[in-house]
Amino acid sequence: MTDTYPTLEIIIVSYNTADLTLDALRSVYETTKVANFEVTVFDNDSSDDSANLIAQQFPQAKLIRSKDNIGFAAANNEAIKTTNSEWVLLLNPDTVCFDGAIDNLMSFALSRPDAGIFGGRTEFKDGSLNPTSCWRFMSPWSLFTGATGLARLFPKSDLINREEYGKWQRDRVREVEIVTGCFFLTTRKLWDQLEGFDTDFFMYAEEADLCYRANKQGVRALFTPDASIVHYGGASEPVRSDKMVRLLRAKMRFIRKHWSDGQVALGVLLFKLHVNVRRSAYFVLSRTGNKASHRDSLDVWTSIAKRQNEWISGE
Repeated sequence: MTDTYPTLEIIIVSYNTADLTLDALRSVYETTKVANFEVTVFDNDSSDDSANLIAQQFPQAKLIRSKDNIGFAAANNEAIKTTNSEWVLLLNPDTVCFDGAIDNLMSFALSRPDAGIFGGRTEFKDGSLNPTSCWRFMSPWSLFTGATGLARLFPKSDLINREEYGKWQRDRVREVEIVTGCFFLTTRKLWDQLEGFDTDFFMYAEEADLCYRANKQGVRALFTPDASIVHYGGASEPVRSDKMVRLLRAKMRFIRKHWSDGQVALGVLLFKLHVNVRRSAYFVLSRTGNKASHRDSLDVWTSIAKRQNEWISGE
């Protein structure tokens, strides 16, 4: 590292991902050669001995041991409060940095003072593109195409698969609407100005909310393909129905916070449609295809439908 760079604090929030978190930390220290960085790990009361293993293997990282699982948004907020760096990078524990990923992202950000939020390319373990590094904001149209399955039928259509940027291969610098929290760089000044994440979002959509608030203030978010990481995704929440309930609840919270009353009513209908279309489809497939995977998926979507009261209010 070098003192010619502004100071950077890398924040990793861990929750029962011991092995993955250790790999993420190892990759940070091995691949970051230029940035003037320190690392803070906030452990959300893991039960897999994560905190002790992190302390033993990476004593150079600052470790915060929470007595409770306070969620992703609140954990990042609390971790950042303990730092005084000029820049902040949020990095998921289920990531591995490629050589120069953080250095390149910092260099890109420093070269673009016209923007305030920055992200890079994410890949799957096999090297294929993981397109979840950035998104567009939800809209009634995007919820409709998602609910009806049109977005899945036409994944490369920028019009129909709107939230995922359609066919864009994340191969060029581009302004985006949402940078995902797995690899999210911003200045401490902007973070404080926005008052960090809204902690009403326990997990999921907190970065969409922050980017939306930043966008309303005229702050641009930029993507660069020159900073790449592996992002596994979903490692801390393996139960599929639980994950989807949390995701739907977070999305409902977002639209109730930022959409008009009429749009919220439409959003509720479209999320219900989304769940029931999939439950109906897997019901048919489980009766005709007779595959165990179809029956399992039917059970998942039936559970999500029965738990509607948990996610429909967004609370």
